[in-house]
Amino acid sequence: MIKKSSLQGELIFGVHPIIELLKAKKRKLITLYTTRPEPKSWNQIARLLPERPVVPIQYVSRDILHKIAGTTDHQGIVAYAQPFVIRKKFFDPSKQPLLIMLDGVQDVHNLGAIIRSTYCTGFDGVIICQKQAAPITAAVLKASAGLAEHMDIYISPSPGAAVQELKRAGYMIYLTFFEGVNAASCDFKAPLCLVIGGEGFGISKEIANAGIHITLPQKTSDISYNASVAAGISLFLIAIKVGKLSR
Repeated sequence: MIKKSSLQGELIFGVHPIIELLKAKKRKLITLYTTRPEPKSWNQIARLLPERPVVPIQYVSRDILHKIAGTTDHQGIVAYAQPFVIRKKFFDPSKQPLLIMLDGVQDVHNLGAIIRSTYCTGFDGVIICQKQAAPITAAVLKASAGLAEHMDIYISPSPGAAVQELKRAGYMIYLTFFEGVNAASCDFKAPLCLVIGGEGFGISKEIANAGIHITLPQKTSDISYNASVAAGISLFLIAIKVGKLSR
């Protein structure tokens, strides 16, 4: 049995999170845990492992993997790694013209899915408002398919503080609301930051008037898109309109 006290570093689990961590080369694996025989996906990871320093590999039962990961959703591979790399300096609009800000997104699966869409649409960075928000955890990394490892993620203490930094840097701010400019026809101007509100409460009152309100068309007004779906659609529309993605 592996003692909790012997586990060092930050937890990460799943095939794609570990593959993308190795590809990104921003932080190192400390220890890998898997089963014997190895899962079918093991070769994808093994060929990316560095020759030096050698990453220790421990073979354990699936029950042990369940206990280490705290979930059965680990695909037979669990690891501990150096801490996730958080961006320290605020973004530069000349270098990172497309940002997304998450105001109180609490569901780890939504957070991971939004980060995944952010990477896929070519956006340059993510701002997470720490107040009432989910932290970057192994579950978030799994939901992002590991693509969070490639993103610049900045943590702001509050939505108000984030907006102040965005305005000081010269970003246009677009906030998702029920009543606003149709996002499908909006003339987005970069450098910009798209703001997505949290589940249930939406965008904080303190920043409600911080920029242009945009709305995704929907069938009726008494329903709404899931936060990660709304983010994905909005990110795609913006990326197309500013020429980030091929039409």
